Amino acid sequence: MGAKPTIDITQRRARLGQRHRLAKSALGQTPVEVARSLVAIHGTDPATVFLSIAARTEEPMVTEIESALYEQKALIRLLGMRRTMFVVPQNLAAVVHAACTRAIAVGLRRTTLKLYADSGFAEDLDAWLHALEDATALALGRRGEATAQELSVDVPDLKQQVVFAVGKNYEGVQGVATRILMQLAAEGRIMRGRPRGSWISTQYRWAPTDAWLPGGLSEMDTDVAQAELIRRWLHAFGPGTLADVKWWTGLTMGEVKRALDRLDVVEVDLECGTGFVLADDLEPVPVAAMEPWVALLPALDSTPMGFSERAWFLGSHGPKIFDRSGNIGPTVWSDGRIVGGWAQRKNGTIAYKLLEDVGTAAEHAIEARAQSLAAWLGSMRIIPRFRTPLERELSA
Repeated sequence: MGAKPTIDITQRRARLGQRHRLAKSALGQTPVEVARSLVAIHGTDPATVFLSIAARTEEPMVTEIESALYEQKALIRLLGMRRTMFVVPQNLAAVVHAACTRAIAVGLRRTTLKLYADSGFAEDLDAWLHALEDATALALGRRGEATAQELSVDVPDLKQQVVFAVGKNYEGVQGVATRILMQLAAEGRIMRGRPRGSWISTQYRWAPTDAWLPGGLSEMDTDVAQAELIRRWLHAFGPGTLADVKWWTGLTMGEVKRALDRLDVVEVDLECGTGFVLADDLEPVPVAAMEPWVALLPALDSTPMGFSERAWFLGSHGPKIFDRSGNIGPTVWSDGRIVGGWAQRKNGTIAYKLLEDVGTAAEHAIEARAQSLAAWLGSMRIIPRFRTPLERELSA
């Protein structure tokens, strides 16, 4: 048996530049094109969706992104991998739902039953939850589209509250509506629609899935869906390790290995050990012909959050640009590696700090990109949902 092919760091970085539409020659034309290139765009922080697309599009426009999300519905927002919110192309929504979200729904119900066990809401809590979910879905169907507050008028039990994490430093109160709507969404019965307010708002309207997505979410076998999801990840992010795939998907190692067995993949040598790549994807990217590039990516961007083993593009900068929970802040990139971080100040300017020498030409390109981003944001002020040490330092 011959030696495994090797894909080195230079080649991996070049693949990111091309496939993630970060190099100038690879910039996308539309929001959907960018989403397909990344498989899924992190949506926990609404601003990430817009900034991730803007960083990879020739002429980014907020109105065009909103149209793809809320008018064409070519991009769908749903709970997916790692119980995280993502925005995915419409034709991938059913895949994500079958591969990840159905199982998440089971876990959510189990957690809710445990959380509400001592609430006194009902003697038969499971039956009460199902009845409340059905009433909420029915009320939403009558309205067509509604916020949680509006639905609480129609279904008063949604106004009830429960204390969580009792006795811990993050103890708090949560409305029943939050978990009911999350459960209905995870089960594929409802979807998040247009938010109230601006594009950075976190208060969403909701709509029945059949109304938002004609025909709803098609049913898929879980094993088939998991294999398809990993195939797309390998095409966009590969090569990657088993740890990378397990991290990104949130699946068990057994599920990942079974999915890989269904795919035509090849083992390759990486700087961190053994990786996997699709068998028809061994052809190298022509590095010598690739132009230098820089990028300012937002907090929770899909590129750095797509891997668990990040040394090949992160270097030693992790403590400055990640928080303690593993969430990445805004980053500055040069030719496939993270070289610094950035933040928006109160006056709207973009401040950045380079953590390594990138050369004069790259520094000038980064400065130009920072000014361009500030102009694009205009009066909008972006504060990442998860603050990191370098972002806090720069935004002060």
